[in-house]
Amino acid sequence: MISGAVRDELIARYSEPHRRYHTMTHVEDCLTQVAASTDMDDQQRAVMDAAIWFHDAIYDATRSDNEAESARLAAERLAAAGTGQAVIDEVSRLILLTAGHSVQAGDAIGARLVSIDLSILGATPERYDAYAAAIRFEYGHVPEPLYRAGRAAILSRFLEGGRLFADPVWADRYEARARANLTREIAALTA
Repeated sequence: MISGAVRDELIARYSEPHRRYHTMTHVEDCLTQVAASTDMDDQQRAVMDAAIWFHDAIYDATRSDNEAESARLAAERLAAAGTGQAVIDEVSRLILLTAGHSVQAGDAIGARLVSIDLSILGATPERYDAYAAAIRFEYGHVPEPLYRAGRAAILSRFLEGGRLFADPVWADRYEARARANLTREIAALTA
């Protein structure tokens, strides 16, 4: 579904110097989780792979339309490759879900995608800390006091919003450790 030229373009985008977390490492981690999802058929896996390749293709921490622009880019590139409109629409929809990481009840593929995208929250403490440092780098334009307050508020909303992972398998696997990581980071940010 993604040609070699488009793959090269995306790799270049994920290699931009202002990125530290939203890189090919994140994409590869997500693709690995899709590949391990044996409960999906080939079509679902292809759609998920495309959504993951494009979901952070446009990333600028000073803007709020990254997901919309990434979905637009996906639609353009997939249409140029002759992909059917139904698949383009589904890839775009999945990308847009990563803006808020919430899904409607019964949206199993959406739940899987947003859970995979958030899986770093349930990583080991060392890996989570590296992720948090990478996010701080990407928001280097924000003064430290504002960053600390804003990041703590965002993480607190995650904790207060109910289950972090919409997919029950990911919730079982990562929820407890994610809550511990978020609590620990909030404590450090507000100390």
